[in-house]
Amino acid sequence: MKAEIITIGDEILIGQIVDSNSAFIAKELNKVGVSVVQITTTSDDADSIVNSIKQAEHRASIIILTGGLGPTKDDITKLILAKYFNTELVFNKDVYNHVESLLAGRGITMNDLNKKQAYVPKNCEVLFNKVGTAPGMLFKQNNKVYISIPGVPFEMKHIITERFIPFIKETFITEEIVHKTIMTQGIPESHLAKKIELWEDNLPSKIKLAYLPQPGIVRLRLTARGKNRANLISLIEIEIEKLQEIIPEAIYGFNEEKIELAVYKLLKSQNKTMATAESCTGGNISALITSIPGSSAIYKGSVIAYSNEIKHKILHVAEQTLDSYGAVSKQTVEEMCKGLLNTFNTDYAISVSGIAGPNGGTDEKPVGTTWICIANKNKLIAEKYLFGEDRGRNIRRATLTALNLLRTNFLS
Repeated sequence: MKAEIITIGDEILIGQIVDSNSAFIAKELNKVGVSVVQITTTSDDADSIVNSIKQAEHRASIIILTGGLGPTKDDITKLILAKYFNTELVFNKDVYNHVESLLAGRGITMNDLNKKQAYVPKNCEVLFNKVGTAPGMLFKQNNKVYISIPGVPFEMKHIITERFIPFIKETFITEEIVHKTIMTQGIPESHLAKKIELWEDNLPSKIKLAYLPQPGIVRLRLTARGKNRANLISLIEIEIEKLQEIIPEAIYGFNEEKIELAVYKLLKSQNKTMATAESCTGGNISALITSIPGSSAIYKGSVIAYSNEIKHKILHVAEQTLDSYGAVSKQTVEEMCKGLLNTFNTDYAISVSGIAGPNGGTDEKPVGTTWICIANKNKLIAEKYLFGEDRGRNIRRATLTALNLLRTNFLS
């Protein structure tokens, strides 16, 4: 079963607001086995709206329109749909009574514009809007279903979840769609693809793989379609077991789990603690860890050692080390880690020092050069990375890489 979403509004096309409605609708449709094949945004213009509907009819059997149902003159969707489905607007007393009651509860007097919202196309099925004044409208024509709903997000969500999704379940027999996302860190997308190429080539025909990269993370989404949900879940789990044997060090979680949560769970289960010494990341590692409720059980604190003075005075990095090797060096991050362990008396320490950019790079140490060290009382590892030229991405990559180094080398 295929659907298309049409969002209506100049405010979206000029970038005044972001279309979050389509993401919500697509997610809800996917849960009941309906695939969204296209999302279109069109202006508040009759010809544009009609053309979008006609084009959607070639691609989908369910067409969902959001926006343009308010009481003002620029809201023209209802008039366009009445004309498109060759009908007229008629007064609906139930909608009128609801609008009147809703406005009265807000201390607003009903006027002619509010009364207009009680007029709906004669041949539509009204989808009652309990939380707003504009009702949803459902049409059926030529074995296709059309629904028009308000663009106000909380009203849209109400009609979709309380009215339209139940209608789909009652009306259509759809395939089951099962997703599972594998969260990976530490292997760039292209290298990851080569490493799992044979596994990918031998996936069952019912399963599709999508690569979803973002700075520091590559998500692998498996999607299975079929009639039996339990079988699809089992099929996916079998393939994940195979994948875990190929890239065990890269997989830290599933279904959008954050790496800081994975590290927190491991530390908590082992009754261990950590602290951080951050230069180029500026406290970002600390911010991620402390965003987790209960993180005080595993996290003692941080030194944001942005200057050499703090590296020396607080973390006891030798002045000779800083003078001879520089702040961004293997020797410096190792001494930062050792100083942190002694100062905070934790089980593990993370130290990071790098050139986040956009300035400060040299031929020897270009922007993006980053040293990361992880240590406990018995073991110390330090790794060099070249992350790139964008400051924000460098900070994020260094943060995630540091957490993953702790996970893979000390906690797993």
